[in-house]
Amino acid sequence: MGPSVKVWANPAARNQPRAPDQAEAFTNSVFMVSQNRRAGLQQESAAEASEALLRRLQAVRAETLALAEGLSDADATAQSMEDASPAKWHLGHTSWFFEALVLEPGHGGYALFDDRFAYLFNSYYDSVGPRQPRPQRGLLTRPPLAEVIAYRRHVDAGLADLMGNGGADDRLLQTIELGLHHEQQHQELLLTDILHLFAQNPLRPAYRSAEPLSTGPAAPDLGWIAFDGGILPIGADATDGGFAFDCETPRHDALLRPFRLASRPVTNGEWMQFIADGGYGDPLLWLSDGWATVRAEGWSAPLYWDDRDGDWWTMTLKGPQPVDPDAPVTHVSLFEADAFSRWAGKRLPTEFEWEVAARDLPVTGNFAHTGRLRPAPAQGRGGLQQMFGDVWEWTASAYAPYPGFAATDGSGGEYNGKFMSGQNVLRGGSCATPDGHARATYRNFFYPHQRWQFTSLRLAEDG
Repeated sequence: MGPSVKVWANPAARNQPRAPDQAEAFTNSVFMVSQNRRAGLQQESAAEASEALLRRLQAVRAETLALAEGLSDADATAQSMEDASPAKWHLGHTSWFFEALVLEPGHGGYALFDDRFAYLFNSYYDSVGPRQPRPQRGLLTRPPLAEVIAYRRHVDAGLADLMGNGGADDRLLQTIELGLHHEQQHQELLLTDILHLFAQNPLRPAYRSAEPLSTGPAAPDLGWIAFDGGILPIGADATDGGFAFDCETPRHDALLRPFRLASRPVTNGEWMQFIADGGYGDPLLWLSDGWATVRAEGWSAPLYWDDRDGDWWTMTLKGPQPVDPDAPVTHVSLFEADAFSRWAGKRLPTEFEWEVAARDLPVTGNFAHTGRLRPAPAQGRGGLQQMFGDVWEWTASAYAPYPGFAATDGSGGEYNGKFMSGQNVLRGGSCATPDGHARATYRNFFYPHQRWQFTSLRLAEDG
């Protein structure tokens, strides 16, 4: 059993430094962005680099708190399913990350807010220590939301002190940058987990304003963009000065045959045709595991869809809304995406095809900062549209290591490498993805049956 949680009237009264041995081992083994990735900072002083990173970090940390605004303690505590985590847990976990990996090993004067929080807010780092079982995160009625926010402020103060005094060496700065991107991942998860939670509530409450979503002009007709293929570089380049997770590396060559990619994602209206044509009832369209899931779960439409006397409605972060036939379909599993592709006489693209198509496009789109929090119809004519933002796009590629990939020794190998089994890659980013977090090489990954993320598809065919 895990430790009991006590609400302390004076957190400072029990703040005692803890021996950093375990945390140091964790930090020393955790994957850092390639050393070359900070080449752009070599011309700056350590103080300048630390100051710039601190500003970015503070902005990201503030945005996480902004996402939690308006949530009650009950909203932030409840867990709707094993795949989802309470908002309060996301707030605590992203603070534990910095406490365990940065402050404990790097700040000699830092005092833990509560030494029991490591058990509560560790995620999956088995080599670091025991943790609250994931399916039971919703049982953490204590500490209350207010104390978790106080914990965040305690950690933020420690980071500001460390970085403001120039106490973070390059290794710690790299860890902080990793933590910044890790927190952005959890910002998106917080939104999708809240959506799933509120969808289980018979009142169907809105996370944000329940005003009707604008529909805009009709989506353009589906077009096809041809690519020649060839032997092409794939993955992040360790010398380009930007950030990438370890699973995006190393850069390597891949052979692609000529292919064509649909100009936009599949729309809700096109998915309605799939439903009307009996797509969910035809076993010939489905992978074996997919058909078994359809029968076991009773799937007949995307997650959150509701047939109201012949009209489709869907649950959104702004409450129930009519399904917009021109917007990209979302909340569909890989199994559903694959079945639709077969029904349409097409296929899903590989992740390499998707990356080659997207690599020279601007990384702009309907991300979380727009405030829409729902996919919007494609705009304009010609060329590839909505490659970034709106929806994550399933690919036919298994989430597997690139040639030459080696998981980091020690606890750091648990960050991405341990998940390279049984999952498929998604590309692009969604309407819940933080602005500045997406890139052409980014590899998101989920299990084939999962639907609570903003997942969709773009058709492909051989060229």
